[in-house]
Amino acid sequence: MVPGKARRPCDSLVAKWGCGAFLVTLMITEAAVVDALRTVKWPGFSRDIVAFGLVKDVRIEGADVRVRIEMATRDPNVPRQIHEAATRALAEIPGVGKVSLDFDIREPEAATGVGKSSIPGIRKIVAVASGKGGVGKSTVASNLAVALKAAGLRVGLCDCDLYGPSVGLMFGTDEQPMATEQNEIIPIEAHGLKLMSMAFLLSDASPVIVRGPLATRYVQQFLRQTAWGDLDVLVLDLPPGTGDIQLTIVQTVAVDGAVVVTTPQEVALLDARKAASMFAKVNVPVLGIVENMSYFLCPSDGKRYDIFGSGGGEKEAQRLGVPLLAQIPIDMATREGGDSGHPVALQPAGVNAVSGAFHELAGKVRQSVGL
Repeated sequence: MVPGKARRPCDSLVAKWGCGAFLVTLMITEAAVVDALRTVKWPGFSRDIVAFGLVKDVRIEGADVRVRIEMATRDPNVPRQIHEAATRALAEIPGVGKVSLDFDIREPEAATGVGKSSIPGIRKIVAVASGKGGVGKSTVASNLAVALKAAGLRVGLCDCDLYGPSVGLMFGTDEQPMATEQNEIIPIEAHGLKLMSMAFLLSDASPVIVRGPLATRYVQQFLRQTAWGDLDVLVLDLPPGTGDIQLTIVQTVAVDGAVVVTTPQEVALLDARKAASMFAKVNVPVLGIVENMSYFLCPSDGKRYDIFGSGGGEKEAQRLGVPLLAQIPIDMATREGGDSGHPVALQPAGVNAVSGAFHELAGKVRQSVGL
C-alpha cells in the first residue's frame, strides 16, 4: 500500500480475487427488498405498505426484482404515488437490476360488509368525528344536521358521546324520552330533527360512570332501539378519539361516510390523522375534512386573524387525498346559538357567513353520500 493512502474496503481482496469480481457476487435477497419497501408509506399515513399487508409476492431473478402489490382503493392517485415511491426505494438496493411492480387494485369492500348492518328506515348514516376533544365536533354535527334538514331531508341526530353529551344544550331541550309499547325509545324532537342523547336521561350534574362494554351497549341501544322512523340521514356525533364506542359503531353499523373535524393547529391535525386511519381500516369512506375555528374576522374592521394557524386543514386534506369540505370561522353567533339552543345554521345562508358555510357543507355531504 502506498504510504499515506487510505485503504479502501475491498483493497485487501483485490490481490486475491479482484474488487470487481467480489462485487459481482453480491446477491439481492427478499429480506433486502422487503426492508426497502418498508420505507414506502401509504399516502397520508405513517404506516408502510408492508405493515398494511399490501406486499403479496417478491420474486428475484439474478439482479432483477418483481413485486406484486394488492390494494383496495378508489383513488387513482394512491397506486401512482406508491408505484413511484416503491420504484425509488428498490432502485437504492445495491446491485439491483430491472425493477417490475405488478399492482392488483380492487374496489374497497362495501360498508355493509361482514359484521355490519343497516338500521331499518334510515337511508344514509354519516358520522362526525375528531381525533381529540375541543375542536367543535358537536357544533359541526349539530349545525350539519340542521342544514341537512333545511335542505328538505328527514334528519336524525344521535349523540354518541356518553361522557360529555351536549346535544340537549345545543338544541335547547332537557325533555326526557318516552318508550313505545315495543320498548323502543321515542326520540326527542327539536327544530324539526329527531334527537337522542344521554343528556336526555340524566340531570346536568349526573356523571356517566360506566366502563367500555356497558358504554358500547348504551350506544347500540340509542342506535337500534330508538324509534327513528323513516329518515333520509342519521348524523352520528361520535366521541373524540378512537376508543371502544367509536370502533364498535364503525365495525357494526353500515356508516356511509365520515366527516373529520379539526382545527388548523398541528396538535389537532395529528389526532385527526388517527381518526381518519381508523375509518380507513374498517372501510368507511372519509368524506372530507372540516377545519373548524379556522380564523377570526374582527367585527370592527373586518381584519382576519389566524388564531390557531392557517392552512393546516387544507394540507391534511391533501395528505389524506380527501376534499377540504369547509373552513368554519370563530364567530360569536355560533357560540351564542349553541348555548341558547338555536344552532347558527337555523339562520338563512345569506344572513350569517358561518350559517352559509354550514349549508355549503351540507350540500357537499349530500352529494358525497348520494342524497
